[in-house]
Amino acid sequence: MSAGSTTSGQHHLGATMRPDAWWLELIPVIILLGVFGAYATLRALEGRFYEWGPYLSPFYSPLIDAHHRWWPWSPALLILAFPLGFRVTCYYYRKAYYRAFFLDPPACAVAEPSKRRYRGESAFPFILQNLHRYFLYIGFIFLAFLWRDAVRAFVFDGHFGVGVGTVIMLLDVTLLTIYALSCHSLRHLIGGKLDCFSCARFGGSRHTAWSWLTVLNERHMLYAWVSLITVGLTDLYIRLVACGSITDMRLF
Repeated sequence: MSAGSTTSGQHHLGATMRPDAWWLELIPVIILLGVFGAYATLRALEGRFYEWGPYLSPFYSPLIDAHHRWWPWSPALLILAFPLGFRVTCYYYRKAYYRAFFLDPPACAVAEPSKRRYRGESAFPFILQNLHRYFLYIGFIFLAFLWRDAVRAFVFDGHFGVGVGTVIMLLDVTLLTIYALSCHSLRHLIGGKLDCFSCARFGGSRHTAWSWLTVLNERHMLYAWVSLITVGLTDLYIRLVACGSITDMRLF
C-alpha cells in the first residue's frame, strides 16, 4: 500500500496515512474565499460608493439603471450572477471549495465521510457546473466593458491623466483577462479537443494559440487567486475614494 493511501478499514472523515499537515492547505482557501464572498455580497447590496470621477468599480460594470428608474435595488445585482457564475464553475475553484467547505474529499488520499454517496456532478445543483463554458463566453463580454472602463480611467474632466486608480483598474482588468485566457475550457475549445492539428481547418493557427494558452493554463491557479484579490482591492479602493476616506493621487 502506498504511503498516501488510507489504511485498510479506516473510512472515517480525515483517515489517511499521509504524514504531512494536509489540512493546512485548506485554511487560506477558507479565509480568502470566505472573506471575498462576504465582502462582495455586502458591496453588491450596498448600492453606493461605486463611482468616482472616471473610476467605476468592477463590481458594478456595466452600470445598469444607476438612477433606479425601474430597478429599486443595487445595480450590481443585475450583473452579479455572471462573473460569480464564471468563478463558481471554474475547474480550479471547484476543487478548492469542494475540499475546503464540503470536505469532498478534504485532500488527496484523505477519506471523506463514509456514508456519502458519490454522484459526481450529475445531480442538481452541481450539474449546473457544466455551464462553465457559457459563463466563459459571457465573461469575455464583461471583460470588454472592464477594458472600456480602464480606458475611461485615463480621462479626467476631458483631459488625459493618470491617477493611482487608473493604474489599479488597468492592472485589475489585465489580470482578469489573463485569468480568463488561462481557462481550461478556452484551451479545450481552441485545440484541446483535436487529435490532429494538421488535419483540422486553421490547424497551424489553432496549434499556436493552443500552445500559448497552455502556457497560461499551467498557472491557472495562480491567476485565479491573484485576479480574485485584485478585483476586490480595486473595488475597495474606488469605494474609499468615492466615500471620501482617502484621496486619489494624480500621477500625471
